[in-house]
Amino acid sequence: MDQHLDRKIYFFEEQRFRQKWLWIILLLSILFITIFFAYGIVRQIILGQPWGDRPMSDIALIIVGLFSIILMGGMTYLFYTLKLITEVRNDCIHIRYFPTSQQRIPFHNIKKCEVRRYSPIREYGGWGIRYGRKGKAYNVSGNRGVQLELFQGKNLLIGSQRPEELFQAINGLLKR
Repeated sequence: MDQHLDRKIYFFEEQRFRQKWLWIILLLSILFITIFFAYGIVRQIILGQPWGDRPMSDIALIIVGLFSIILMGGMTYLFYTLKLITEVRNDCIHIRYFPTSQQRIPFHNIKKCEVRRYSPIREYGGWGIRYGRKGKAYNVSGNRGVQLELFQGKNLLIGSQRPEELFQAINGLLKR
Protein backbone atom coordinates (compact mmCIF):
# COMPACT_ATOMS: atom_id res chain seq x y z
CA MET A 1 0.00 0.00 0.00
CA ASP A 2 1.20 3.53 -0.74
CA GLN A 3 2.79 5.12 2.35
CA HIS A 4 1.17 8.45 1.54
CA LEU A 5 -2.28 6.87 1.91
CA ASP A 6 -1.31 5.47 5.33
CA ARG A 7 -0.79 9.02 6.57
CA LYS A 8 -4.06 10.48 5.34
CA ILE A 9 -5.83 12.34 8.14
CA TYR A 10 -9.62 12.63 7.92
CA PHE A 11 -10.06 14.60 11.13
CA PHE A 12 -7.65 16.61 13.27
CA GLU A 13 -8.35 18.49 16.49
CA GLU A 14 -6.02 20.00 19.05
CA GLN A 15 -7.48 21.07 22.40
CA ARG A 16 -5.77 22.78 25.31
CA PHE A 17 -6.64 23.66 28.88
CA ARG A 18 -7.73 27.28 28.47
CA GLN A 19 -10.54 27.53 31.01
CA LYS A 20 -10.36 30.87 32.83
CA TRP A 21 -11.31 29.33 36.20
CA LEU A 22 -8.38 26.87 35.97
CA TRP A 23 -5.86 29.62 35.22
CA ILE A 24 -7.22 31.82 37.98
CA ILE A 25 -6.77 28.95 40.48
CA LEU A 26 -3.26 28.12 39.24
CA LEU A 27 -2.03 31.72 39.15
CA LEU A 28 -3.58 32.57 42.53
CA SER A 29 -1.91 29.45 43.99
CA ILE A 30 1.50 30.54 42.72
CA LEU A 31 0.89 34.07 44.01
CA PHE A 32 -0.23 32.78 47.43
CA ILE A 33 2.74 30.42 47.83
CA THR A 34 5.19 33.11 46.72
CA ILE A 35 3.77 35.69 49.16
CA PHE A 36 3.53 33.10 51.95
CA PHE A 37 7.18 32.07 51.73
CA ALA A 38 8.42 35.59 50.94
CA TYR A 39 6.77 36.77 54.16
CA GLY A 40 8.35 33.90 56.11
CA ILE A 41 11.80 34.55 54.65
CA VAL A 42 11.63 38.31 55.28
CA ARG A 43 10.36 37.79 58.81
CA GLN A 44 12.83 35.09 59.81
CA ILE A 45 15.98 35.92 57.84
CA ILE A 46 15.83 39.69 57.42
CA LEU A 47 13.98 40.73 60.59
CA GLY A 48 15.41 37.89 62.71
CA GLN A 49 12.02 36.84 64.13
CA PRO A 50 11.31 33.08 64.10
CA TRP A 51 8.48 32.24 61.72
CA GLY A 52 5.94 29.81 63.21
CA ASP A 53 5.75 27.73 66.38
CA ARG A 54 8.53 25.37 65.26
CA PRO A 55 10.56 27.43 62.78
CA MET A 56 12.76 25.75 60.19
CA SER A 57 16.36 26.68 59.81
CA ASP A 58 16.95 29.60 57.46
CA ILE A 59 18.40 27.37 54.75
CA ALA A 60 15.51 24.87 55.05
CA LEU A 61 13.01 27.73 54.77
CA ILE A 62 14.68 28.98 51.59
CA ILE A 63 14.87 25.47 50.09
CA VAL A 64 11.26 24.56 50.94
CA GLY A 65 10.03 27.95 49.71
CA LEU A 66 11.90 27.70 46.40
CA PHE A 67 10.87 24.07 45.93
CA SER A 68 7.19 24.95 46.51
CA ILE A 69 7.29 27.87 44.08
CA ILE A 70 9.13 25.80 41.44
CA LEU A 71 6.68 22.90 41.92
CA MET A 72 3.64 25.16 41.42
CA GLY A 73 5.33 26.85 38.47
CA GLY A 74 6.10 23.46 36.94
CA MET A 75 2.52 22.32 37.41
CA THR A 76 1.26 25.51 35.75
CA TYR A 77 3.68 24.99 32.87
CA LEU A 78 2.50 21.40 32.50
CA PHE A 79 -1.13 22.57 32.21
CA TYR A 80 -0.01 25.17 29.68
CA THR A 81 1.74 22.56 27.50
CA LEU A 82 -0.82 19.75 27.87
CA LYS A 83 -2.90 19.24 24.78
CA LEU A 84 -5.27 16.62 23.50
CA ILE A 85 -4.65 15.81 19.85
CA THR A 86 -7.22 13.64 18.11
CA GLU A 87 -6.54 12.34 14.61
CA VAL A 88 -8.73 10.05 12.57
CA ARG A 89 -6.47 8.29 10.11
CA ASN A 90 -7.44 5.74 7.50
CA ASP A 91 -6.36 2.84 9.77
CA CYS A 92 -7.04 4.09 13.32
CA ILE A 93 -7.97 6.84 15.71
CA HIS A 94 -4.80 8.28 17.19
CA ILE A 95 -5.19 10.09 20.51
CA ARG A 96 -2.24 11.92 22.02
CA TYR A 97 -2.34 13.58 25.40
CA PHE A 98 0.89 15.49 24.83
CA PRO A 99 3.37 15.19 26.51
CA THR A 100 2.22 12.28 28.68
CA SER A 101 0.58 9.50 26.66
CA GLN A 102 -0.94 8.28 23.44
CA GLN A 103 -3.32 5.59 22.29
CA ARG A 104 -4.19 4.10 18.91
CA ILE A 105 -7.57 2.51 18.34
CA PRO A 106 -7.70 0.46 15.14
CA PHE A 107 -11.08 0.58 13.42
CA HIS A 108 -11.46 -3.21 13.60
CA ASN A 109 -11.61 -2.83 17.43
CA ILE A 110 -14.59 -0.43 17.30
CA LYS A 111 -18.05 -1.94 17.61
CA LYS A 112 -19.94 1.36 17.39
CA CYS A 113 -19.66 5.07 18.05
CA GLU A 114 -22.03 7.90 18.88
CA VAL A 115 -21.99 11.60 19.69
CA ARG A 116 -23.05 12.30 23.23
CA ARG A 117 -23.22 14.89 25.96
CA TYR A 118 -21.61 13.86 29.26
CA SER A 119 -20.83 15.22 32.70
CA PRO A 120 -17.03 15.34 33.05
CA ILE A 121 -17.07 15.65 36.83
CA ARG A 122 -19.95 13.30 37.65
CA GLU A 123 -19.08 10.57 35.12
CA TYR A 124 -15.28 10.74 35.05
CA GLY A 125 -14.18 12.86 38.02
CA GLY A 126 -13.01 15.79 35.88
CA TRP A 127 -10.90 16.45 32.83
CA GLY A 128 -7.74 14.74 31.61
CA ILE A 129 -7.19 11.04 31.08
CA ARG A 130 -9.90 9.75 33.35
CA TYR A 131 -11.59 6.50 34.31
CA GLY A 132 -15.23 6.34 35.31
CA ARG A 133 -18.17 4.01 35.46
CA LYS A 134 -18.66 4.41 31.71
CA GLY A 135 -15.06 3.59 30.85
CA LYS A 136 -12.03 5.69 29.97
CA ALA A 137 -12.17 9.30 28.81
CA TYR A 138 -9.77 11.68 27.13
CA ASN A 139 -11.04 15.22 27.57
CA VAL A 140 -9.83 18.75 28.09
CA SER A 141 -12.90 20.96 28.27
CA GLY A 142 -16.57 21.00 27.53
CA ASN A 143 -19.16 18.27 27.89
CA ARG A 144 -19.52 16.77 24.42
CA GLY A 145 -17.66 14.01 22.67
CA VAL A 146 -17.75 10.73 20.81
CA GLN A 147 -18.36 7.55 22.77
CA LEU A 148 -16.69 4.45 21.32
CA GLU A 149 -17.84 0.99 22.23
CA LEU A 150 -15.01 -1.47 21.63
CA PHE A 151 -15.36 -5.16 20.87
CA GLN A 152 -13.40 -6.02 24.03
CA GLY A 153 -16.36 -4.67 26.02
CA LYS A 154 -14.61 -1.43 26.95
CA ASN A 155 -15.89 2.09 26.37
CA LEU A 156 -13.78 5.09 25.44
CA LEU A 157 -14.97 8.69 25.33
CA ILE A 158 -13.09 11.25 23.26
CA GLY A 159 -14.01 14.78 24.30
CA SER A 160 -14.28 17.17 21.37
CA GLN A 161 -15.28 20.72 20.52
CA ARG A 162 -16.40 19.34 17.13
CA PRO A 163 -18.00 15.98 18.04
CA GLU A 164 -20.24 15.77 14.96
CA GLU A 165 -17.24 16.10 12.62
CA LEU A 166 -15.28 13.55 14.66
CA PHE A 167 -18.23 11.14 14.52
CA GLN A 168 -18.62 11.62 10.74
CA ALA A 169 -14.93 10.85 10.16
CA ILE A 170 -14.98 7.74 12.36
CA ASN A 171 -18.31 6.45 11.14
CA GLY A 172 -17.35 6.98 7.51
CA LEU A 173 -14.24 4.84 7.94
CA LEU A 174 -16.07 2.20 10.01
CA LYS A 175 -18.44 1.61 7.10
CA ARG A 176 -15.61 0.85 4.66
